[in-house]
Amino acid sequence: MSTLRVLIADDNPVVRAGLSSLLATTEDLVVVAEARDGHEALHLTRLHSPDVILLDVRMPGVDGISALPHLVCLAPVLMLTYSQEPDVVREALLLGAGGYLVHGEFTPDDLLRAVRDTRAGRAHFTPTAATAVLAELRSSSQQQRNVGQSTERVHNSVAFGLSSREVEIMDLIASGMNNQQIAGACFISEKTVKNHINRIFAKLRSTSRSEAIARWLGTARPGVTGHG
Repeated sequence: MSTLRVLIADDNPVVRAGLSSLLATTEDLVVVAEARDGHEALHLTRLHSPDVILLDVRMPGVDGISALPHLVCLAPVLMLTYSQEPDVVREALLLGAGGYLVHGEFTPDDLLRAVRDTRAGRAHFTPTAATAVLAELRSSSQQQRNVGQSTERVHNSVAFGLSSREVEIMDLIASGMNNQQIAGACFISEKTVKNHINRIFAKLRSTSRSEAIARWLGTARPGVTGHG
């Protein structure tokens, strides 16, 4: 079995000693250097060429996040830290970290497995970090949906020739509002709402709310007209 060379970067000497002792319990892992901050981690990485770097986030001087983009160019990095803020997890992963473990959320065996897998390119996350990753994925997905909906609205307004006010009212119609509710939402009279709706129906070539909504949402079949 080949030996994996590990560098530990953490400002806490107790943490460094504990990690070194743990890694020494297995024959395939060896600690080649210990760093107290990001600057020293970069220097020792260049000097010892480790296979995996265990990196803390908060350290005096150059912190882990600042050193990360430089370190990942030299070796795979596994974040090993007490920092569990979603923004920190997100930034670390965007900067190239190969995994994120929060102290207190993993067993010794979990850590040993994570070190080996980080070298092999397989990511590991403790529950707090995994939750942050999931939240980020959901946020990105929602943003993409919002952009798609916004693009569709712009396309429809151009295609049908609706004004910005007519787009606003058509969106309210599509949401299920009646004329009275639309009037209240737009601070205009019901008569003005009816005038807008008449112009919208004419531009959408529709004779009913349901048909107008279908055309606005892109679900109407060409040449099909509605009634009622």
